[in-house]
Amino acid sequence: MGLFGRRSKKQPVPREWFITRRCLDMIVASSRSSYPKEFGALLRVDEDEKTTITEVVLLPGTISGNAHAIFKLYMLPIDYSVVGTVHSHPSSIARPSEADLELFGHFGRVHLIFGVNPVGQVSWRAYTHAGEPLEVRVKE
Repeated sequence: MGLFGRRSKKQPVPREWFITRRCLDMIVASSRSSYPKEFGALLRVDEDEKTTITEVVLLPGTISGNAHAIFKLYMLPIDYSVVGTVHSHPSSIARPSEADLELFGHFGRVHLIFGVNPVGQVSWRAYTHAGEPLEVRVKE
């Protein structure tokens, strides 16, 4: 049973996601400037186009280290436009760790990982809540 006695239905993950170029560029810049520490934030979608990521939400108290970004999810206000997470891996490997998969399984529907290497090159991948690869296309 969900809130107020209604049955809650887990919403399916949309198979087609988008991210705006502006938002993508901001994530790349934030990932580079945080190097060698991880950058971490939440993803917000457009209110009308619910599959287009348009903003990142910085949570107060997020802790970044060389091999982790710890989100204090209790600091998240009630916001149904937040759909997942984004964080960087200073190792330049954009694959989820066991800790990433644990977070994915408990929060959000789409998750982005940005791999950053010492010369500032960035690659990125998207994953579902189950850690499966997901295509996210860039909207110019």
